[in-house]
Amino acid sequence: MLKRILLVSIVFCLVISTFGFTEKTLPKAAASTGFDHPGLLHTKADFDRMKQMIHEGRQPYLDGWNQLLSSPLSQAGWKPRATSIIIRGGNEQNVALLYNDIARAYQNALRWKITGDTANGDTARDILNAWSSNLKTISGNADRYLAAGIYGYELANAAELMRDYPGFNVEQMQNMLLTVFYKPLNERFLIGNEYGNSHNDSYIQNYWANWDLSNMAATIAIGIFCDRRDIYDIGVEYFKNGAGNGSIYNAIPFLHPDGLAQWQESGRDQAHTQLGIGLMATIAEMAWNQGDDLYGWADNRFLRAAEYVAKYNNGEDVPFTTYEWGSGRNGAINSQSGISPASRNEMRPIWAISITTMSIEKVCLHPILLPEWLWKVPKVVRI
Repeated sequence: MLKRILLVSIVFCLVISTFGFTEKTLPKAAASTGFDHPGLLHTKADFDRMKQMIHEGRQPYLDGWNQLLSSPLSQAGWKPRATSIIIRGGNEQNVALLYNDIARAYQNALRWKITGDTANGDTARDILNAWSSNLKTISGNADRYLAAGIYGYELANAAELMRDYPGFNVEQMQNMLLTVFYKPLNERFLIGNEYGNSHNDSYIQNYWANWDLSNMAATIAIGIFCDRRDIYDIGVEYFKNGAGNGSIYNAIPFLHPDGLAQWQESGRDQAHTQLGIGLMATIAEMAWNQGDDLYGWADNRFLRAAEYVAKYNNGEDVPFTTYEWGSGRNGAINSQSGISPASRNEMRPIWAISITTMSIEKVCLHPILLPEWLWKVPKVVRI
């Protein structure tokens, strides 16, 4: 499952590592009812920098760009496989149709934004238009909420890059994201609405942090793409004060004396733990590009957790406080007394945004010295 979860993040990390970074200051917030565009994971300044790196032929950025060009998901001419119902979880799953098409739309959109090649632009546009005109329902077992969160934020990111492209139906995509993803699934899962109670009618602690985080990412991304400040604000407020395990104080429940902070899924396994770090970084980056600093919220709590996870996955010891939570519908008590070594040292493609962006570009706002071991994570950020 995890290898499918961050398709967009994989490419984003490639682009970050390819085209480098420049120190930037927090953007000014857009007008009270609008947003800066493009303003999700990429901004105009990001694309200007990417173009400059390619034009100058600078390494290792050019090698990274060539990897993007050679990816089978980046090739023009792909015919979309849009359908009216996507199923994740249970029988007759067909979710691969959606996530593979999103990856192709996103990577072709990147190529168009950087080179202006309309063959790539047409491919991205046609994929997105096909899905926005056909998809009516996301179904399956509880995993449908993961699908709505993960693929909702990915779709919004691909669409954000194409919003000014000739023939791209922005209004149709906005309507589909709101009526298929956000209202029945993302919003319901986080805070409840006319479709049902929050968290799939379960006890508030039942779902791991990544369930909340994926739906928060979709909420923020859809809010920005659809110019819906009210939806965006729900995502930001949930990040700060939400009741479920994905809000920052619940996703990072314990601060340790050495400056590290324990991640909620650390006692589960390291694959899901890194997934959560990647999703929280995605949320923070999209908010940052709209003038809101979630990276440094709560005295750099996220940075402390990222250091905790990175240190453990580089073979170092970290402290662990026994973690208890309630599960099911009635809150049956569970506990974990130690950190899990499952999937340890299997580095996931989330560190370029988590560490490079947060620790380097934001260090002027949040001056925390990074220990030497952190620079070992992973090679992609050693630019």
